[in-house]
Amino acid sequence: MIEHLQSRLNPHAPAVLSVFRMVFGLLFTLNGTVKLFGWPVGRATAVGDWPFWWAGLIELIAGLLILVGLFTPVAALIAAGEMAVAYFWLHQPNALWPVDPENGGEFAILYCFGFLLLAFAGPGAWALDAVRSRPRAGVRTEAV
Repeated sequence: MIEHLQSRLNPHAPAVLSVFRMVFGLLFTLNGTVKLFGWPVGRATAVGDWPFWWAGLIELIAGLLILVGLFTPVAALIAAGEMAVAYFWLHQPNALWPVDPENGGEFAILYCFGFLLLAFAGPGAWALDAVRSRPRAGVRTEAV
């Protein structure tokens, strides 16, 4: 039964991976816009304020790249690294377990591992990376 279900789901994996990437990229981008501009909710961080303004800049740029699927593996690795640093610098010193209200690092861990998945699994079928890697019509790709 599981094999039958898996065989029915497998053809849709590239599209679902793309949707996962787009949702993750959009949410990460919004985290950056909140830190940088105070949009759509909250207050902006002062320009250059360490580490939050810089984290917002990484979140905005990496989030947009991941959202559209451009340079996805690199952007996802940078985003995963930022989330690992956020967890160990800001959350873990407050309490050992991520589910502890004093720690509050569940989202940082989820983002970190979600971005690691994207770095290794790729951007999915609907990505600018996929368009960039296709050979262009009328363009010779072999050496002269």
